Amino acid sequence: MAKRVLVVDDEKLIVKGIRFSLEQDDMEVDCAYDGEEAVRLAKENKYDIILLDLMLPKLDGLQVCQQIREFSDVPIVMLTAKGDDMDKIMGLEYGADDYITKPFNILEVKARLKAIIRRTSQRNAPEPRGKIVEVGDLVLDCDGRRVSIAGKEGNLTTKEYDLLELLVFNPNKVYSRESLLNTVWGYEYPGDVRTVDVHIRRLREKIEANPSEPKYVHTKWGVGYYFQH
Repeated sequence: MAKRVLVVDDEKLIVKGIRFSLEQDDMEVDCAYDGEEAVRLAKENKYDIILLDLMLPKLDGLQVCQQIREFSDVPIVMLTAKGDDMDKIMGLEYGADDYITKPFNILEVKARLKAIIRRTSQRNAPEPRGKIVEVGDLVLDCDGRRVSIAGKEGNLTTKEYDLLELLVFNPNKVYSRESLLNTVWGYEYPGDVRTVDVHIRRLREKIEANPSEPKYVHTKWGVGYYFQH
């Protein structure tokens, strides 16, 4: 099955170059040139990954990312011309899985997309454990990769779910931020440990009654994070 990619950028020459290069690798490529078109295409089609520019007309990349996250956990890679770390972290905070800074090498882009698609495919393969895990008000459906808290479904992103599942299956084990980055994002991921902090904070906002006094995902100061109930 050919992998299907949505490329979103208002610079048509960039889109044309990316499209040509991805099609050389037998990928199906759809293109959008503004934020509204990107959201519409993401709703109407099933993509394996979305390459999304930060600066777009109508809706910017962060707004697009936020809106897509309301109905899909498709992997999203942000393209940003800004080298500013806060922009990168903001992109991840809005639900992106990775970022690539412009100007980029198209071979690097292809390698990064393939690595993320490969990890996603492995993650979505049927797992033998088929477990429902209940811890207090928290229910983890490992087959459906869903979480509910006190009967209400928590809309977690892919990475938030991966983090939570890892911690839940290893209760009281303290993971350093570097260890979580390597395990959940992979060794080739270029981001830094602040990515983990952002995702843990968002995870707590979704599963904890009081995120500042967590019941499930705890911090061991100076060491890392662990799950306990």
